[in-house]
Amino acid sequence: MDNPFALIIEDDTKSATIYSEALRQAKFETEIILDGYIALERLTATIPAVVLLDLHLPYASGIDILQYIRANQRLAKTRVIIITADLFRAEALRDEVDLVLLKPISFSQLRDLAPRFRPSSN
Repeated sequence: MDNPFALIIEDDTKSATIYSEALRQAKFETEIILDGYIALERLTATIPAVVLLDLHLPYASGIDILQYIRANQRLAKTRVIIITADLFRAEALRDEVDLVLLKPISFSQLRDLAPRFRPSSN
């Protein structure tokens, strides 16, 4: 079976690269998107197993992207992990996402948590 697909939506290229490598080590295929508008476009063409989502993005917010994912039946099985330094906003969204990670997020923390978000093989 192919590795599950993870979409990393993060405007900080250094952080996005670290997240991508951590997920690759956890046996995910990854793609990095740096702005919210492009992320929304990409979500019309893909069905990621997991989305790592920053809340503060250019052109469309992480909240807009989360709402799009949750409203789209095609993405019903997509797991969403919020990655943010905005504790207040993260707490407000906790019930709508699968996990909240507060920045800074370490490479090993993400790598070790990632297997929990692999799709089941049934």
